[in-house]
Amino acid sequence: MFDFMNIMNKVKEAQAKIKEKQAELVHLTAEGESGAGMVKVVVNGHRKIVDIAIDDSLITPEDKDMLKDLIVAATNKAFESIDIKIKEEMKQATEGMMPNIPGMDLGNMF
Repeated sequence: MFDFMNIMNKVKEAQAKIKEKQAELVHLTAEGESGAGMVKVVVNGHRKIVDIAIDDSLITPEDKDMLKDLIVAATNKAFESIDIKIKEEMKQATEGMMPNIPGMDLGNMF
């Protein structure tokens, strides 16, 4: 049988670790690029854009629509990358803390 108090203590410990790790995610960054590197977007672990770099050759009125598309593509790639990093960080933070309960996948919580 399960030791309910032990499980509850593990849950509280995991919650504290998760909260601590979430605060640290602001320092985690990921970059996405498009247009063969002509547009680069950097996001942090709080899913905020922290930097955008655009090659000067793209800054012309006639390239406005293409530039918008490249920024969107680079941003989406950066968010996909940071989501993977966040999940890995959170998994490491809680690894070994929770009992292995069949059917209970905590990996999707993040």
